[in-house]
Amino acid sequence: MPSLFAPACFLIFTLIGAAAAAGKVPAVIVFGDSSVDAGNNNQISTMLKSNFQPYGRDFYGGRPTGRFSNGRIPPDFISEAFGLRPFVPAYLDPQYNISDFAAGVCFASAGTGFDSSTSDVLNVIPLWKEVEYYKEYQNKLKAYVGDTKAHDIISESLYIISLGTNDFLENYYTLPSTRSKYTIDQFQDHILGLAEKFVKDIYELGARKMSLTGLPPMGCLPLERTTNFVNGNGGGCMDGYNNVALHFNGKMDGLVKKLNGEMPGIRVVFTNPYGIFMEIIRKPSNFGFEVASVACCATGMFEMGYLCDQLNPFTCSDANKYVLWDSFHPTEKTSRIIADYVVKHSLREFL
Repeated sequence: MPSLFAPACFLIFTLIGAAAAAGKVPAVIVFGDSSVDAGNNNQISTMLKSNFQPYGRDFYGGRPTGRFSNGRIPPDFISEAFGLRPFVPAYLDPQYNISDFAAGVCFASAGTGFDSSTSDVLNVIPLWKEVEYYKEYQNKLKAYVGDTKAHDIISESLYIISLGTNDFLENYYTLPSTRSKYTIDQFQDHILGLAEKFVKDIYELGARKMSLTGLPPMGCLPLERTTNFVNGNGGGCMDGYNNVALHFNGKMDGLVKKLNGEMPGIRVVFTNPYGIFMEIIRKPSNFGFEVASVACCATGMFEMGYLCDQLNPFTCSDANKYVLWDSFHPTEKTSRIIADYVVKHSLREFL
């Protein structure tokens, strides 16, 4: 990594030590889609799986966990930055139980959106089901540590909420029925309304410290660039998609301010990955990358999930040279940079 990141890395390590000493956040609890799914989709019937090689080849023990990455994903690095475990386990993973989940748990499911119809398209766990699992988790937690301790964990934990991309790419831009019902501006407001409802739902269940994540530059993802015939080494993107992401993120920032002003005891921060992700894509060499136009897996243009076969001769040998792991998801190295950035700029007040 270039020397310009040395101060940032030093800061993160300092924050890790401070967080461990203070213990202000006892657990990281995750809701969302494949950007933060730690493997819940391994346990359901869906084509959106990644529990096979080459996924996870750079994870602990080279084990494919169901994370859509060659290694760890942003919540794992965020958990580590808060002095907790260096990964957040999936709630449906049978090798973990409530003794593990008391220090952090992931309910996220690849393909999920704020809109339940998005989950229907991809045959995955809808967001309301993630909330049902969370309620179940709370009951298990109370039985494990007692009501008082469980209340403390629930109210002091950091809740990472990361979804919305599928609502646009797999719902609005894919389904004519959705586009006939909403203009793009109306659809953004629809998704924001569902995001607001979700925050209020988990607030009523005891959540207080939340990170609401915005959209990435979704027009630069290899899958979207390939299907829309856009070329170039990170320079060619679907500007229309990116403009929607920017507009939506502006609205979400406004929603966060509104929630903080209306709901007693809540603290929501807007975590915006757009700028840092776009900077990595536009100037990959500044971050130690060599390739931003295609992903590491297979041809790097459209493959993800089962199309990322470990025997594919095109899969790269060193994922650290690539910004993207598959056509939709970043490499572990990219996730680390983004996580470090959001801890420093958005989440540091919780440390």
